[in-house]
Amino acid sequence: MTALSPNVPTRNLIGGAWIGAASGKTFPVLNPATDQPLCEVPDMAEADGLAAVEAAYTAGQQWADTAPRVRGEVLRKTYELMIERREEIALLITQEMGKALADSRAEVNYAAEFFRWFSEEAVRIGGEVRRAPAGDKWIMTNRVPVGVCYFITPWNFPAAMATRKIGPAVAAGCTVVVKPAAETPLTTLYIAKLMEEAGLPAGVVNVITTHSASAVSSAILADERVQKLSFTGSTFVGKKLLHQTAERVLRVSMELGGNDPFIVCSDADVDAAVEGAMLAKMRNGGQACTAANRFYVHTDVYDEFVAKFSARMSGLSVGPGYEDGIQVGPVVSHKQRDEIAGLVDSALASGAKRIVGDPAAMPSVGSFYPPTVLTDVPADSVIARTEIFGPVAPVIRVQTDDEALTLANTTEFGLIGYIYTRDLAKGLRLSRRMQTGMVGLNRGLLSDPAAPFGGVKESGLGREGGFEGIDEFLETQYVATDW
Repeated sequence: MTALSPNVPTRNLIGGAWIGAASGKTFPVLNPATDQPLCEVPDMAEADGLAAVEAAYTAGQQWADTAPRVRGEVLRKTYELMIERREEIALLITQEMGKALADSRAEVNYAAEFFRWFSEEAVRIGGEVRRAPAGDKWIMTNRVPVGVCYFITPWNFPAAMATRKIGPAVAAGCTVVVKPAAETPLTTLYIAKLMEEAGLPAGVVNVITTHSASAVSSAILADERVQKLSFTGSTFVGKKLLHQTAERVLRVSMELGGNDPFIVCSDADVDAAVEGAMLAKMRNGGQACTAANRFYVHTDVYDEFVAKFSARMSGLSVGPGYEDGIQVGPVVSHKQRDEIAGLVDSALASGAKRIVGDPAAMPSVGSFYPPTVLTDVPADSVIARTEIFGPVAPVIRVQTDDEALTLANTTEFGLIGYIYTRDLAKGLRLSRRMQTGMVGLNRGLLSDPAAPFGGVKESGLGREGGFEGIDEFLETQYVATDW
């Protein structure tokens, strides 16, 4: 299946017009299950990116002045359109990214919720009036939109990573330029089309696609009209962008890499831990920054956990994500598959054992990698220190809960951690000591548009979603006055 729906736009949106690159250049979007092109999209250059900034800047003041209720209603209408067309969007995600349709449907629901949540937050942007302690004036604070925002989104959740940024920005009264990943640009273009249908004015949301991400992003970030960057991607690229934005002291949000630990305590309900592990590891085929990356299992329950977890992993069906019954689709590209294979080979060379997962059994066409369980993994191995971003679970035996927590915190990353224990008090104590921005306590899935998402250490800056999400797009202005 390679044919796109005729409803999917394949040109870029700038200032309300669907256009190609000024150069006429394009690049292909591939289906990772077949290695065949789905379509061609514009390969925008620096001048095209600056045209998008111009469109956003031109639309900025009018959108900032638009009533919060009106801004919220546009988001609410887009939410309804996304739910109405869930199947078409889900199929599109599967076609360009590879994940199984069940995962794509769940992503559409999750992505749409950001628009519903921030449609409600748009009308709750606060301010304050209070008398100064000295009694000589009144202190008034306003919350004003940051201005033009630039968003760089990743390939693994092409719908949710777009809506999680666009929703609060539009609700706050900002205008935006979005550059989706070159691997998965079509979902973002489709969502922008739905926003148009919902009544979004021209120029408020602009979408550009490019194979020259570094050059285009550098030009955009150097433009004085751009006031905010929100980036989701690798820590390596995030650090480079932070250097660039420091030159202009831009407002920045960063959702970066992770190396997420999954702790199974001696008193854990093993069946519940296995269920949580399947969610935490295999959502999106392991291609998620929230994916459990290393499993620290107490020796008392190690053998039972490995046996039950391996049985579940070995039972997963692998194939093109849009086929009936498929639970695990291809990873996004051959490059990604080869990087995963390299990590597994390195682990095996360091003494690990492969319990589940035979790469030779995978389809010969497409970028498939099997669900894999590794045991006897050295705690200091490369695979335990690297974000895998694929369906591979290294399991490490520990003797105590404190050892597990120490190993969990021995990393430069701090996005999310998982803890399974029957003792709630102990779980809460361990949670407070875990150096992560988020903790799943007896839960393998915790992302929620109503909750703040983000990490500590080298996993990022700022929060997306929740009450905090809209704050990233607002400045506090103080006015002193007498009356």
